[in-house]
Amino acid sequence: MTIPVPRRRRRQSHELPPELDPLVRLWSLRCLVPLKGHIRFLQFHGFNDDTLASVLGFAEEISDCEVDPKAAIAKLRAWHCEAERRAHAMHVPKTLAGNLNRLGRLVNLTETERRLLEFVVLMQTHRCLTAAAEQLGELSTVGMFRMLSVILGLSEADVRTALGGRGTLLRSGLLSLNGDHNHQLPDRLSLISRNFADQMVSIDSEPDTLLQDKVCIAPPAGLALSDYTHLAPALGILRPYLRHALHNASAGVNVLLYGPPGTGKTQLARVLAGDMGCQLFEVASEDEDGDPIDGEKRLRAMRAAQYFFAQHRSLILFDEIEDVFDGVAFGRGSAAQTHKAWMNRMLEGNALPVLWLSNDIGNVDPAFIRRFDMVIEVPVPPQAQRERIARAICGDLVAAGTLARLARQEKLAPAVVARAASVVRTIHDKLRDATADAAMERLLDGTLAAQGHDPLRAGDVHLLPDLYDPAFINADADLAQVAAMLQRSRSARLCLYGPPGTGKTAYARWLAERLGMPLLVRRASDLLSPFVGMSERLIADAFRAAERDGALLLVDEVDSFLRDRRSARNSWEVSMTNEMLTQMESFPGVFAASTNLMDGIDQAALRRFDLKAKFDYLQPGQAARLLRRHCERLGLATPDDLDERTTRHLRMITPGDFATVMHQQRFRPLAGFDAFFAALRAECAVKADARPAIGFIH
Repeated sequence: MTIPVPRRRRRQSHELPPELDPLVRLWSLRCLVPLKGHIRFLQFHGFNDDTLASVLGFAEEISDCEVDPKAAIAKLRAWHCEAERRAHAMHVPKTLAGNLNRLGRLVNLTETERRLLEFVVLMQTHRCLTAAAEQLGELSTVGMFRMLSVILGLSEADVRTALGGRGTLLRSGLLSLNGDHNHQLPDRLSLISRNFADQMVSIDSEPDTLLQDKVCIAPPAGLALSDYTHLAPALGILRPYLRHALHNASAGVNVLLYGPPGTGKTQLARVLAGDMGCQLFEVASEDEDGDPIDGEKRLRAMRAAQYFFAQHRSLILFDEIEDVFDGVAFGRGSAAQTHKAWMNRMLEGNALPVLWLSNDIGNVDPAFIRRFDMVIEVPVPPQAQRERIARAICGDLVAAGTLARLARQEKLAPAVVARAASVVRTIHDKLRDATADAAMERLLDGTLAAQGHDPLRAGDVHLLPDLYDPAFINADADLAQVAAMLQRSRSARLCLYGPPGTGKTAYARWLAERLGMPLLVRRASDLLSPFVGMSERLIADAFRAAERDGALLLVDEVDSFLRDRRSARNSWEVSMTNEMLTQMESFPGVFAASTNLMDGIDQAALRRFDLKAKFDYLQPGQAARLLRRHCERLGLATPDDLDERTTRHLRMITPGDFATVMHQQRFRPLAGFDAFFAALRAECAVKADARPAIGFIH
């Protein structure tokens, strides 16, 4: 009986060449005949897939819009018998065979693994084989093994072994299995990359070029080991360890480098490869179309690289590991968490050393971290090194003052400076109203603001006033002698307390300059966080950064962190004070804490300070000398009774008051000495201690 075929909207398929590869034809017919794919292929209205039907030889039935099921099945069986009769003489295409031979020798593929790989390659490059495999419907894992054994003429046990977790195909990442049972055969098996199959059948390739869209050779480093002197202790261990691992082909060597973006982690990996005299292969994070590659596919590429380049003297670079180790999406863990046991085994057995890079390891499972041989923080370089790097990057573009300002901004990563310098250098001859200095600052401030950091100009607050002199500080300790003693010991815990403006912070800056140390300033706003445990972490980070950079650490408003624990209402207040005390005790450098409020500070904290220096209002003689110094600078004549006026009217004057009045010059120029003196008196008058008491005066 002939079944009429109505005109219908047929399934769209890619056009195929009229000549079908004999081996592909054989495998397609095995899907349809012995595996009974014809049941789905021949439907009541005709063929399930017209393209497959046409390629197999049913072009006439399609054009006549009539299909005789019995005749169609008979044809399929006849074609299948003929193909089986000639099967012994069938071979894979020459180019594919050559590539499989080279790849098989490199990664030690068994004959069964090679047959499975060639089948998946041809299935992905021949639409008709894909269509024939789809006629088998959705398959369980057991069903998939049975189908593949029939299609390829292999033992089912051998197929099961080849596609098992210990098989080279899966361990190398060349092939992966989709564990979902609700998929057809083409969707259950996938190759390492989209272009892998096309490369295997189209051009004679060396195995390492088959991964070029997933793993590529890194370019030479743009920096040198001398740019990482702040990491010298860690590199002193890492370099000989990597050299030993490469020489002895040690397995399971993994190093984690982490730190803020732009601090030179990728460059450091390239520097290390150059230092080792070996190649560095980078695992790509985006495909050839610029789209991101998910973490699981990147891990597969890294596994393949381990097999492909195992005979090379090489390092593997896996950058941006957050998409592998971090986060939970739609109730599912990260790629590493989903395959935790496998990930742990890989970290313990990878053939080539791997450098893993991350901007933040806060969300990485500790079980993974402990399997890294070394974990190295790559922070923003210390100030002296930042200035040297900035000079190398843009010393030809900006003035020395701008370079110094760049170096003082501790959150400014070298990569950000390099990017801005590249922009300014490109348009340098086209700048009109703006100078290169101004253009650089504008670009850098934009990036810093987007990252949540202070602009470059904010770094100028770390500079001392032009007229700074410790002689103009009224303290109960000999501050010059303290500085002289610290030049020898370079270790102390100082508590500087007293009214605002008395010179506490300025003294810490002066002391840092005298000791030849960079100054690291942290205010309460820098260290206090609404998140549980974060303030403690920020406090620890501040002390660690100061120790790493050899900096004098100044914590302003320290009363916020050292409240008396006996009066604490919340547990976090106690833990924050404990963290500060712990860090103070273990810090080997110079630590200065400033506060306007000594009342309520924890007694245990007070005992831990080597020196508690009180900063008070200027004495009359100091105030008079400082007033004369400012008048000389402004070109103002001073009256003969200056000392008397100072004693009578400036009893609560501070160096900060002088600085405030000098700043007023920018928008309210002082007409003469009387105006200057009146402005100073006004600053004194607004202080709470100088206001008259409300009530009866006896």
